[in-house]
Amino acid sequence: MARPVTLFTGQWADLPLETLAAKAKSFGYDGLELACWGDHFEVDKALENDGYVRRKRDLLEQHGLACLAISNHLVGQAVCDPIDARHKGILPPRLWGDGDPEGVRKRAAEEMKNTARAAAAFGVKQVNGFTGSAIWHQIYSFPPNNPATIEAGYTDFATRWNPIMDVFDEVGVRFGLEVHPTEIAYDIVTTELALDAIGRRPAFGLNYDPSHLIHQFVDPVLFIETFGDRIYHVHVKDSRVQLTGRSSILGSHLNFGDSRRGWDFVSPGRGDAKWDPIFRALNRIGYSGPLSVEWEDSGMDREFGATEACAMIKRTDFTPSNVAFDAAFQK
Repeated sequence: MARPVTLFTGQWADLPLETLAAKAKSFGYDGLELACWGDHFEVDKALENDGYVRRKRDLLEQHGLACLAISNHLVGQAVCDPIDARHKGILPPRLWGDGDPEGVRKRAAEEMKNTARAAAAFGVKQVNGFTGSAIWHQIYSFPPNNPATIEAGYTDFATRWNPIMDVFDEVGVRFGLEVHPTEIAYDIVTTELALDAIGRRPAFGLNYDPSHLIHQFVDPVLFIETFGDRIYHVHVKDSRVQLTGRSSILGSHLNFGDSRRGWDFVSPGRGDAKWDPIFRALNRIGYSGPLSVEWEDSGMDREFGATEACAMIKRTDFTPSNVAFDAAFQK
């Protein structure tokens, strides 16, 4: 049986979950990956009231939808980041508080612990998200970086995330870092460093998303082969490199959707991701979890795109064979 196809609700948080659930079912999805913003999955309410999680579950069941993961990217980003005014725009007021950077980081860390507890109460064993990074702003080594400062960034990550992972262990939930620019891990080398920094503890794994690798010219299949035992969840998301000689892969301070950018996100199947090799690599590592569409394309109607993406996956994904194709030739 091919893997379930789900829709990540983060880009749909302007819609009430009840409205989105009906739409997702009509688009052809098997389930939802619930974002912890909008009214889709509210961590504080999930822990305050057993009835809250029951109502969420009942709502999904009414539409024939599963929930196999929840995601708290926005709060996770604030755990390790140097905090500035941008974070106020992505955090709830109760976590932003007075905006004192260390206070924000500590409140974000407690919220990620509570996210694990809320997921467990909801019956979900997978939480995805970001970690933030104290050293991302030093990506380009000029003025020259001090190697000790970079090492301290990974130590800071481990110091802040190990206590969070302790709670994940306690409640039997796993975390999947979406390897992504601005995170402590953004390519194969930095993912190795991050896993080593946190002691390769089993609760800490990866939410694989090839769209963030493609525009960095990181091989998405090699990534799967390198971290096969750590890929706990998969996002189906696509990006397209469109270098013209005028702009670069750094984005040029241009917003997504600007045709002058050197790369941009596009609807799955319309970018540079080669899905057949990716799905075959996932088969080789034994990944049987959901394929969750994170839909982003500034140039396309999202309902059209989400429907097309779901159909593309169901047409392209397949169950691996359990026999050699030429076994029938043998007597």
